[in-house]
Amino acid sequence: MHSLFQLPCLLVGLSLALVAAKKPNIVFIITDDQDLHLQSLDYMPLVQKYLTDKGTFYKRHYCTVALCCPSRVNLWTGKAAHNTNVTDVMPPYGGYPKFVDRGYNDDYLPVWLQNAGYNTYYTGKLFNSHTIFNYDNPVAGGFTGSDFLLDPFTYQYYNAVLSRNGRKPVSYAGQYSPDVIAEKAFGFLEEAMADEKPFFIAIAPIAPHSEVSTGNFSQPQYAPRHADLFTDYKVPRTKNFNPDKPSGANWIAKLPQLNETVIAYNDEFARCRLRALQSVDEMVEGVVQRLADNGILDNTYVFYTSDNGFHISQHRMHPGKTCGYETDINIPLIVRGPGVGVGKVLDAVTSHTDLAPTIMKIAGEELREDFDGLPIPFNEEEKGKIEHVNVEYWGRGIPEGKYGFEGWVLNYYLNNTYKALRLIGDTYNLYYSVWCTNETELYDMTRDPDQLHNLATPEVLSPDYEISGRNIEHVIARLDALMMVLKSCKASSCTDPWKVLHPPGDVTDFPSALSTELDTFYEEQPKVSFSKCELGYIVESEGPQIPFVFGQGAGDSGMYVQEGGEGQMTMGYRGDWSAWT
Repeated sequence: MHSLFQLPCLLVGLSLALVAAKKPNIVFIITDDQDLHLQSLDYMPLVQKYLTDKGTFYKRHYCTVALCCPSRVNLWTGKAAHNTNVTDVMPPYGGYPKFVDRGYNDDYLPVWLQNAGYNTYYTGKLFNSHTIFNYDNPVAGGFTGSDFLLDPFTYQYYNAVLSRNGRKPVSYAGQYSPDVIAEKAFGFLEEAMADEKPFFIAIAPIAPHSEVSTGNFSQPQYAPRHADLFTDYKVPRTKNFNPDKPSGANWIAKLPQLNETVIAYNDEFARCRLRALQSVDEMVEGVVQRLADNGILDNTYVFYTSDNGFHISQHRMHPGKTCGYETDINIPLIVRGPGVGVGKVLDAVTSHTDLAPTIMKIAGEELREDFDGLPIPFNEEEKGKIEHVNVEYWGRGIPEGKYGFEGWVLNYYLNNTYKALRLIGDTYNLYYSVWCTNETELYDMTRDPDQLHNLATPEVLSPDYEISGRNIEHVIARLDALMMVLKSCKASSCTDPWKVLHPPGDVTDFPSALSTELDTFYEEQPKVSFSKCELGYIVESEGPQIPFVFGQGAGDSGMYVQEGGEGQMTMGYRGDWSAWT
């Protein structure tokens, strides 16, 4: 029997045990269109102080589709866009109605977290085409508390309209939208911390997205307190900044060089973006300080990222995203929390497809078998997915800014559907793409980080140019076969695509695939191609879907293809399903 003097110690011990057993909290901050390559993070000192310096920066983190809604659906489901089939910002190919129609409103991250015992909160932008007309048809599922920005006012910085917990929309006209979202976030945080349950809270301000009203994409607006900042900033004058010679393929190769008037406008456009981000920077400090003041910062993961990147003047382009170039797909990701390296920079290749699995792992849950990604490593000792990111896009390019609309009218941007692949290792750093026009691009980003010299074009192709000891023809054959797997992959075939091509597992990465003994196998592979440029995922227009398996020739009866739902294919090895998933 314990004495009365021992009882306080026992209670303290029990309290500590309960604290230790509580699942970690998760705060997820997602900005809108924030760049990495225009150096926006360098102008956010509070993000640096509270997140980068106290956590890990992932310098090779990618979105897999450089457009708001499909990228966010990819993030919150852990599935590639070709599997969610939410590929645009509005119906019929995307937007909130498509998300609902596909059944995800009852089957995505916040729902899973609630089932795992979490309270879940969200404020800001959820998806495009989430409007004042359909906000409650149905109410977005999975949230203990929510306050959503609604179209058509989402991108109006001083005319926001929000719906709280599915109730009638409320106008915040005259108030600065990112500040409104910050206050909503602080309120939800206080509510979450008052409960004993672990919590997940997503905070999604619109900064630094363009101001959008009457169909025009103009410079983002900022709070008056930030009006005098960054007056000397200019878009970095990298080699791909408004180059003297055109670069790229498809419509990008046809763009005229920007004149000085447009360049001056683009520099000011970029300054406006930095000013808009200052409210987000201040909000980050407010969140971290509240966590610290309540004694739970050490048991909380804080994620900071964006839905996609942004370009301004690179490759002669007006402000915008939607491209597969590094400016648009290589985006910020910073994480701090238990077990995460402090003040570290990781080279691990990660993507938005990996974040839902990561969060479920934090929550202590089993990973879903239909995840197309893997949890990201939190330190150098952990191993995550290697090498590759599958990138895809359907539909039009979207030029922004006062001068970008001229290009839209001239139809420069209509055929912007493409498949792309980023492949990164110790001795290689490659970008490969196939457009719906069947033009191809290959960039050796070790020697050409600005993506100016397309090695896939006949005038550039040189028999003497080698990557990892092989010539360009052999390199492209491997990349195209890998993309053939990834463009229709599901689950583990997305995370381990080489095993689809080589089921025994003897080829596990790009270097091992370069063996000269495999040249004939890769040369005979069907090629990634399109029969038509579509505005959405129409699989019948996307050419061959299934690669050949090594040891099973094109006509070999040992390999078969079976059609699945909505044009998807499942692949099998007759007599041995273990090689396929």
